[in-house]
Amino acid sequence: MRTIIINRLATTLRHCGAPTLLLASAAVGASDAHEYVVNVDANLEQMRIEAHFATPVNDVSARSGAASRFLDDARDCDSNEALANRGRRFSIPRRGISCISYSVDLQQAAAAERRNDTLSPQNIVVSPAVWLWHPPINSRSRIIVQFVLEGDTVASVPWPPIDSHDHSYEVVSSPRNAKAMAAFGRFIYSEEQIPGTRLRIALLRPRGEIDSATIIDWVRDTAGNVGLAYGRFPNPSPHIVVLPVGRSGWQGDSPVPFGRVLRDGGDSVELFIDERRPIEDFYDDWTATHEFSHLMLPFVRSPHRWISEGFAQYYQNVLLTRAGQYDERRAWQKLYEGFERGRKSRPELSPNEAAERGVEAATMKIYWSGAIIALLADVELRQRSDGRESLDFALDRLQRCCLPAATSWSGTQLFEKLDSFVTQPVFMPLYDQYADTRGFPDIVPIFERLGVEVANDRVSLRDDAELTEIRRAITEIYSAASKE
Repeated sequence: MRTIIINRLATTLRHCGAPTLLLASAAVGASDAHEYVVNVDANLEQMRIEAHFATPVNDVSARSGAASRFLDDARDCDSNEALANRGRRFSIPRRGISCISYSVDLQQAAAAERRNDTLSPQNIVVSPAVWLWHPPINSRSRIIVQFVLEGDTVASVPWPPIDSHDHSYEVVSSPRNAKAMAAFGRFIYSEEQIPGTRLRIALLRPRGEIDSATIIDWVRDTAGNVGLAYGRFPNPSPHIVVLPVGRSGWQGDSPVPFGRVLRDGGDSVELFIDERRPIEDFYDDWTATHEFSHLMLPFVRSPHRWISEGFAQYYQNVLLTRAGQYDERRAWQKLYEGFERGRKSRPELSPNEAAERGVEAATMKIYWSGAIIALLADVELRQRSDGRESLDFALDRLQRCCLPAATSWSGTQLFEKLDSFVTQPVFMPLYDQYADTRGFPDIVPIFERLGVEVANDRVSLRDDAELTEIRRAITEIYSAASKE
């Protein structure tokens, strides 16, 4: 049963100040926590913030260079002296300060964020990068944020929750590959339980009508597809923001024209949807499955992003088949078509060259080079272990040891770690063979062994091939991941 959670004004909380955070502090250790209280007014016009630092600090800044445009009345709240700022950094005396208070003009900040253009005025999205001024986040100090919300205002933020009843969160260390969004206002906020996680879903309201219950069901079901890899979702509390945008100039005809994963104080997934499309179109679309699949890996740095994008490309087809959206032949048809796009994309470049340089017109090489490596690794693991090991198996172990990850990884760091979970290395040998090799791996030999035949660009499947059973196992659920 769905649980819709609406944040309401906590009448026991003071308007501002450290005492409002006593419960949160007890949960994580008050001595090393910087404690923030964020008051959001019901009209979404202003945010008032007060921060009490664990020890005096002399470095307080915002991530966005635009943050000072929306800043008002910043003060040392112990002395009540005004604080000046230089760009995105407060000017603080050498002795440091232990408390600051400031206001943020939410309406101006929202007007500068294009995501708000298609939304109802009753809800806004604004990145914490423009309103959270804070000391550096490191292993020795943490930031706890608690919200005080007027009326029926809802808040949804990218950080892991400490206590959903008092609306407190911890800003954790993360790769910060992009600026995640926080949402405020009157929208649908739903927490959905699936194996391994509680999804925190913010469904923003468009200017028109939306079937919110059906969209929430789709998000939950699609995130559940990722659990078909090894029995659970890879992140215990992801933040999912669904932004209805209609067509809004997006190219193509997808009900989910764009999505992305952000590792910014926690793991977030943004899904931009054409809310006017029938729900069956959403279930048949691969974008959300692709984005959720990214969470099975840590954030991989740009020079090796062909690995993370490629693994998500591979799994979007595998998981949609396991979920019953695709039949087996359709899955292999889509993989074949993707591999062909990768083969034709900038053949003079290796995967590392294409990703490291950000080469124009090399997108398909970047996305599908990693997908063919995922397939080759999956088949080799299954074949040599008689099905006891697989790509599912290796990623299951990766999640148990290392996810969510606080730092970014290189591709070789990731592959070396994956090799440590299996009997014999497979990932680094494939990296050494293909990562710096120009062109695209030849798919004909592996397709022949799997019984995937191609004639006039149309795939058919043979059931008498050498590796037919492995081909079938790839699209079966939990074929090896949960075996100890």
